[in-house]
Amino acid sequence: MVEAVLRVENLSVNYGAIKAVQNVSFSVNPGEIVTLIGANGAGKSTILRTISGLEKPVTGNMSFEKQSINHMSSEKRVSSGIVHVPEGRRVFPGMTVQENLQLGAFTVANKNQHKVAYNNVYEQFPILKTRRHQDAATLSGGEQQMLAIGRALMANPKIILLDEPSMGLAPLYIKKIFAIIQQIRDTGVTVLVIEQNANQALKIADRGYVIESGQIIATGTGAELLSSDEVRASYLGG
Repeated sequence: MVEAVLRVENLSVNYGAIKAVQNVSFSVNPGEIVTLIGANGAGKSTILRTISGLEKPVTGNMSFEKQSINHMSSEKRVSSGIVHVPEGRRVFPGMTVQENLQLGAFTVANKNQHKVAYNNVYEQFPILKTRRHQDAATLSGGEQQMLAIGRALMANPKIILLDEPSMGLAPLYIKKIFAIIQQIRDTGVTVLVIEQNANQALKIADRGYVIESGQIIATGTGAELLSSDEVRASYLGG
């Protein structure tokens, strides 16, 4: 049996009186693409933010490579291999593409590793290399999403948490982003992705979990959830 690289057990997170996440448990195995799908406000982003240390759980345990991360700082989580690409891309305006990438490597002390990481990112995203001296704010939405993912890859992650990577993108870029997610997995990086575009996410996912009102209501392989009448009716438009 494969040992999960990330395990979330009985996780609950509140925003004041609002119960955002309630008793959620799931796991992600090494080399998988796992997706969390559900409507807006279901608690998906809160789960990712809690895993990366931006929110504090009320109850439950999160472990990464068998080590509890509940009380680990966000910076230490990045150093250990957990890297989060937030919703909305969040590139730094007034800084070049290369300077944005450099910020992604802030936990990597070895400067030689920086050079290798730059080369890898520019190989994966050739458009970023051609625009490396350009202000990140002048990139298109799809290029900014590539930059946000490239910045995360600079930290040499073991698992990458992607929050709505296709949001607001043109159809051509949506197709590219999902192809990039598969390429990242093929390099050995595990992926946990949340997506409004549930149809596309399930097509590339090894496994998926359906979140509703802060709780998991269904789980299965990507193919199983795609073929589920209940999932199709609620999340896939028929």
